[in-house]
Amino acid sequence: MTGAWLRLELRRRWRTLLVLALLIGFAAATVLTAVAGARRGESSLQRLADATLPATVQVVPNEPGFDWDAVRDLPGVAAVGEMVFAAYELDGEPVDGPVPADGTILSTVERPVVLEGRRASPQRPDEAVVTPGFVASYGRGVGDTVTLRLYRPETLRAGLMDFRGPASAGRPTPADGPAVPVRIVGVVRSALISDVAGDPGWVIPTGAFYAAYTEHLVGSDQPTSAVVRLSAGGSGVADFKAALAQATGRTDVSIWNLAATTDFDQGIVDIETTALLVFATAAGVAAMFLVGQAIARYAAAAVAELRVLRALGLSPRQVVVAATTGPVLAAVLGATAGAVVSVLASAWFPVGTAARREPAPGIDVDWAVVATGWGGIVLATGAGAALTAGLALRATRAPTSSRRSTVAAAAARAGLPLPVVLGAGLALETGRGERAVPVRPALVGAVVGVVGTVAALTVAAGVDDARTNPVRYGQVHDLDAALDVDAATAADALAVLAADAEVAAVNDSRSAVADAGSMTPMVYSFQPVAEPLPVVLTAGRMPARADELALAPYTASTLGAGIGDTVDLTGTRSTSRLTVTGLAFVPEGPENYNIDGAWVSAAGFDQLFDGAAYHVAHIALRDGADPAGAAQRLGAAVSDGVAVTPTLQRDHSVELQVIRAFPLYLAVFLTVLAVGAVGHALAAAVRRRRRDLAVLRALGLTGGQSRGVVVTQAVTIVLAGLVLGAPLGVAVGRSVWRYVTDATVTQYVPPPALAALFTVVPLALVAAVLLAVVPARRAGSFPVWRALRAE
Repeated sequence: MTGAWLRLELRRRWRTLLVLALLIGFAAATVLTAVAGARRGESSLQRLADATLPATVQVVPNEPGFDWDAVRDLPGVAAVGEMVFAAYELDGEPVDGPVPADGTILSTVERPVVLEGRRASPQRPDEAVVTPGFVASYGRGVGDTVTLRLYRPETLRAGLMDFRGPASAGRPTPADGPAVPVRIVGVVRSALISDVAGDPGWVIPTGAFYAAYTEHLVGSDQPTSAVVRLSAGGSGVADFKAALAQATGRTDVSIWNLAATTDFDQGIVDIETTALLVFATAAGVAAMFLVGQAIARYAAAAVAELRVLRALGLSPRQVVVAATTGPVLAAVLGATAGAVVSVLASAWFPVGTAARREPAPGIDVDWAVVATGWGGIVLATGAGAALTAGLALRATRAPTSSRRSTVAAAAARAGLPLPVVLGAGLALETGRGERAVPVRPALVGAVVGVVGTVAALTVAAGVDDARTNPVRYGQVHDLDAALDVDAATAADALAVLAADAEVAAVNDSRSAVADAGSMTPMVYSFQPVAEPLPVVLTAGRMPARADELALAPYTASTLGAGIGDTVDLTGTRSTSRLTVTGLAFVPEGPENYNIDGAWVSAAGFDQLFDGAAYHVAHIALRDGADPAGAAQRLGAAVSDGVAVTPTLQRDHSVELQVIRAFPLYLAVFLTVLAVGAVGHALAAAVRRRRRDLAVLRALGLTGGQSRGVVVTQAVTIVLAGLVLGAPLGVAVGRSVWRYVTDATVTQYVPPPALAALFTVVPLALVAAVLLAVVPARRAGSFPVWRALRAE
């Protein structure tokens, strides 16, 4: 019987089944692709680390002729690779990037995966490898030759290069040294040698290139840094620091914990992974509402046709099985097609930060996701169709009662116009039997759609604010004045800077590296010249005494220290136990980012150090002042030895821009969910309450009033979604934004909600009216006599 019915259905309704299979396939491809992409992205950093012998720390001693052999001999050191960060011109364009200073990098430490071509020979100065971002930016790949124009040693010694560009110029000093052609032999990626979002990618020459052109890259007396791979990985950093301090007799060597940096990157990837999984969940829910409705309609129609055969002995179980076969066949075909599409679409995944750490880009088959998803889709479709068929059979035997809506009853008692009362009833009362309307799915869909859209716009507002406001990353100053001069000249310059009418605050910032056990933070002196710098505090206050300090957020997290705790810092002069009074961002400098470092008072700095490694005045301008113009004017006002330049602003918003896209995509799917749920409720109401409307029209209800009933129904559903969903969406959006700011170490400021509400409320009401147009036209124009004759 079931086979015969399926053959009949394939002849009669093959187009409907084909459309159903296509809908299931689209939904399956979307959900499976998102889930597989999330799983792939979540593991990308670990898989890259497993394949590339990643460096554990980077050591920056700032000492020409530093004895790296002594570092190689330290216990627990597996490999040491020297490197420099040099500037040059690439085909006439100024660039800067890493240059290996020996043959160890790309071999026994940071050995990259080769995505195309091969690794460069360390003995060949004319070979280089590039990152995937370089290929995308410059259109040069394996086999192409690029020309690197270097600087003359005299230019390097004159210190004419400022990679940020001085206030009076837009570009670094033009390269005036030898032009060296190098051939690209491979496209590579490792944990450290990977693309940074927003940057054009890197070309990485060889150690032989550095040996041949050292004086044209960094000069003859400039120090190198090194990346170190420890046998114990990140757990061996503390022991390495202690051994290095004992071997060198120095506590001020900067040690950047690259293993901890990888953990930070994993936090960003986790946000992206969570967003993809939420997106997949929303897509699945939307598919359940939209495709599920199509499956339900098909199964219910089949039951209605099979009802005739009940008189011939067809059992209820046989009716359910027969009504389910068509949807199950469509599910098998759709799920198979969706799985194939998801495998092909894996070439575009992972996305965001994980994409720049993926060791094996291209098509990837996640059999766990494909198999589980395929089986789950087929089973869910069969179960949904069977449940619908069973309910359809039950509805013909035992109609259920329906409760009156309190809102609709109140509208009737208030004497509101008849279309309003009837529309409110259609929106909020389910009805019974064949007259039942999917009220709850419509209301839930409207609420979820509003919540998702408002939350996404709220998160987007937070991202937009952070993207354009350096204060969110703790960068409150606009200008830097280098004070590497004698004390008298520095004091005169500080007085001139503080007296300028456009200057709001000046801080005499001395900085040096201290030893804090598991970290070597850059310590800044908080020493206001006039008004204090408006440092961004996430908690507590700035230090005021010699035994107090404020920690940057990442440093505090790494040290496990909070307000009221004590931290031991060792400087070049002494070791001090300091009490944490606050958590505060620090200025970005040559050896630190905005989230790692510490502030101490001027007395505290003098207590720790016998001198500053860097001496800079951080200058905050008044609102409306032009940084470039102010830098030029102040530079002319101070002595020749003091250079005033606009502050280097690193772009921290790239990861946020990627994160910003996910909630917007999610909002689109939730909006589709809401539109589908509300639209289905409107169409079902007109179809299932057709006889009721016909009776009312026979009693005098006009066509215009009938259309008003449907419009009122749509507006009522959407208003309920707005009332419940708008405040919840704001709360969810701000909670998500706080989660993002905590993970990315950004200052949290509640995103404004009015813009999102002013956007969503009118658009939702307009969408409600537009959705009601077609059902309202049908409600006001169908032949009354035909509906009454059927009754």
